Amino acid sequence: MASSPSSIGSMPPYTPHSPYNNLYFPTPHIHRSSHSPLTPTGGSISPTALTFKHVVQRVLDYSYAIGYPFPSEPIPQPDYKPHTQSDRRRYVEQVDLEEPIFFWIHSPRGLGIPLKDAFSSRFVKLEGRDDPMFEGRGPSVSIRLNWPGYPPWSRQIPTRDFRSPPQPVTRAKLAKNVAKTVKRFIEDMENRELEDPSQAKWRVGRNAICLEDLILVGLQHVSMGSWQAHLRVVQRRH
Repeated sequence: MASSPSSIGSMPPYTPHSPYNNLYFPTPHIHRSSHSPLTPTGGSISPTALTFKHVVQRVLDYSYAIGYPFPSEPIPQPDYKPHTQSDRRRYVEQVDLEEPIFFWIHSPRGLGIPLKDAFSSRFVKLEGRDDPMFEGRGPSVSIRLNWPGYPPWSRQIPTRDFRSPPQPVTRAKLAKNVAKTVKRFIEDMENRELEDPSQAKWRVGRNAICLEDLILVGLQHVSMGSWQAHLRVVQRRH
């Protein structure tokens, strides 16, 4: 069950008795690790995971169906795919992709943290903000965006902090790193012509979509070492 972009703004926030409890979007090639970003530390399964029947869904499906508790619209992005068939086979089809990383908030309950809050390290409403991310992974991952109207874009972020010895970044630190990444994307693209003029509503930069308008819903593991950031627009500037 998914909602259209035109109706998502009026959709109520998630509650334990929400009609969205039984959403089901099967996703192939997904591996549940014992340290899944979807579950809290300590090995127990979160209420969120139980609500959704232990089934990993696409972040974009979640974004359309639940979303931020205030009027907003998901940014439609096609899933990132490597260019060649051999690379798709090697980096996607033959890889155990991890579960999505979500950014749930409370008071009010919702899915997605404002990027302006993440950028400014305001995490009081972020659930599981101290949970470690990317345990046992390499030193960095690529954050990818397939933003409508612009060419595919990516940037690497670290998976470790700067302590000695280095520790996995927390969910909060990951959100801040993604906020910095999206800010850089906007700076790179704001003076660039859209590749597809029909996507003008998704233009970024001055007098268009900026960091303050965006909500980070989650990250989708789309290939070995690559995670795609999915966002919502809270306030449109035309």
